[in-house]
Amino acid sequence: MLLNRILLLFTLSGAAAIANPTDFPGETSEWNGFTRYDFQVVDRDVIVVVPDEAAPGKPWIWRARFWGHEPQTEIALLERGFHVAYCDVADLFGAPLAVEIWNVFHHEMTTRYGLAPRPALEGLSRGGLIIYNWAKANPSKVACIYADAPVCDIRSWPRDHSSATTWAKCKAVYGITDAEAETFTGNPIDGLEVLVEAKVPLLHIVGDADKVVPVVDNTDVLAARYRELGGSIQIISKPGIGHHPHSLVDPKPIVEFILQHTR
Repeated sequence: MLLNRILLLFTLSGAAAIANPTDFPGETSEWNGFTRYDFQVVDRDVIVVVPDEAAPGKPWIWRARFWGHEPQTEIALLERGFHVAYCDVADLFGAPLAVEIWNVFHHEMTTRYGLAPRPALEGLSRGGLIIYNWAKANPSKVACIYADAPVCDIRSWPRDHSSATTWAKCKAVYGITDAEAETFTGNPIDGLEVLVEAKVPLLHIVGDADKVVPVVDNTDVLAARYRELGGSIQIISKPGIGHHPHSLVDPKPIVEFILQHTR
């Protein structure tokens, strides 16, 4: 089973921790003027783009979902010495198996390849599910979270604002029924105490006309709970903008947020 393979690889990679980081494997190509590596970790496609010269401590931003869409933040960070990484768990909706896969990927990036132990997390749309669920399982390993029009409750998306087929897939990976979804507490909006205790700062970019992932059911709920617990969250709202496009035309506010919390 895949989970057993993940646990085995995690154990082996931990036992074979390398004092001197190795080079990235796989196929190489050019991505926006930087070198890109494509390879696999636990049978999942991963991408790592490296800067011309790594900044001290080898900081990195870990993107979830929609690789290459509105890449201005990643390009700006590469120019400042960040690595950019992606591990595809798109079909797992942030479920526990996705978290286990990301655990192994984080271990590989930080141990085998020497990247910083606390990356910045970036989640676009459904990517919000995995960045928050992984962060809550690993609060001490997160520098900050940048979420863009993020899904924060599977009852909003995919249940209420996607297809029946997508909702069925989501329920299957979580192992829940429609009835159990009503009281489900494994969403990004739940269990935020661990992130507040770890002082993880949050930034959300949203469009106030988003009908795919409505702000009122997602970011607004998460923000209210986070602030009530004493956490720090900044929201940049784009007037009249729907679910697309993501990011900002000028990514400076996003880049400054990430630089502030990864230095």
